[in-house]
Amino acid sequence: MSRVRTGPVLGLTAQTVLLAGLAATVGLDVAGWLAGLGYGVVTCVALQRGLRRRGVDRLGPADRVTLTRGVLVGGVTALVVTGFSGPTPLSVLVPMTAVALALDAVDGWVARRTGTASSLGARFDMEVDAFLILVLSVQVTPVVGPWVLAIGGLRYAFVAAGWLLPWMRGTLPPRFWRKVVAATQGVLLLVVAADVLARPVTAVLAAVALALLVESFGHDVGWLWWHRSTRPTRVVAPTAVTSVPVALVPSVVALPSVPSVRHRADPVTDRQFVAHQPV
Repeated sequence: MSRVRTGPVLGLTAQTVLLAGLAATVGLDVAGWLAGLGYGVVTCVALQRGLRRRGVDRLGPADRVTLTRGVLVGGVTALVVTGFSGPTPLSVLVPMTAVALALDAVDGWVARRTGTASSLGARFDMEVDAFLILVLSVQVTPVVGPWVLAIGGLRYAFVAAGWLLPWMRGTLPPRFWRKVVAATQGVLLLVVAADVLARPVTAVLAAVALALLVESFGHDVGWLWWHRSTRPTRVVAPTAVTSVPVALVPSVVALPSVPSVRHRADPVTDRQFVAHQPV
């Protein structure tokens, strides 16, 4: 087997082992198994395509950390979907999510220390972040209400708007607040998912998370609108970067990503992501 395929296939293998462990301990129903395996397969296939198109023969050290996070997110996904038909084992879901969120700071550090930052790795990292936030939004819906799904869905609404409005596909300048808001989403949703606080308090936390997200998206949309006629809109052609998955989405497309708390791509390449990651 070529080195190109080794990393993604190992990730799929680890995903299957994790799901088997969850099934043997806390239990997974058929829907949970399908959700977790579907996530793993899409991730494996899309990473293979991304590596091949970028001409890279293996995952870098930071990408392996991100892949570990991705496997954990697959486990969280399986638990959340299984929870549709019964109680979700929070004693497993909460620690697993906490580790995935903590590793979000590790892969960027590894990339900088090893000099292996790449646009593909940055996109992979962003997509894992975004999908975890979407899954957590689904998990807390029974506690808070369906309106909380907006937290996980705003980025998909943004990219859909970009398909219709070319000026929304422009390049945004870096903004540190965008990273702060992204990190806050996962933490606040995890606290809500833990269900250790009174319901009114969890509702307030979710509302704060959504308000921060709306402010950040609104700021970036406003900036793109204001500058729509002062500079040409750059439309990034599909590349391997756009083939990194948002798991369980019907097709693998270039989606706006919730940014990590750090940059992993080089300054020049990373600018093409900025328009796709307002939060």
